[in-house]
Amino acid sequence: MPSIEERFSAAMHGTARAWRLAVDRRLKHLGLSQASWMAIAFIAKESEALSQTRLAARVGVEDPTMVATIDRLVKAGYVVRTPSETDRRVKLVSLTEQGRQIYQSVWQEASAFRVELLGGADPAVLRVVTEFLETLLTEIESRP
Repeated sequence: MPSIEERFSAAMHGTARAWRLAVDRRLKHLGLSQASWMAIAFIAKESEALSQTRLAARVGVEDPTMVATIDRLVKAGYVVRTPSETDRRVKLVSLTEQGRQIYQSVWQEASAFRVELLGGADPAVLRVVTEFLETLLTEIESRP
């Protein structure tokens, strides 16, 4: 029988993957790939423009994959690239007005999904699980 740690790891990985796929199905009508809607969401949630490299790390893809995704988003009119003022090798990515509008659609669909899925959850349990996962994420990100 697997240990609780193994079960936790499998459950976390499987749930994260299933969650992304379910949201992806909800967003199909917007014509966005999973990488695209995730990139748009990460860009929208930042207070300042992200570098392509930092965005790739946030989305969890390699730099060349992110470059191709950003190319598609630029072509669609959702994002623009601007050179960094401090390092001309770095390109910063930000949403256009059209990108902000598509993000609102992404946010509304994702929010409806969260309400459907989590609406019946015990708020106290949801808080404990969320705080645990946030602590775990901080621990993982603090490691070299």
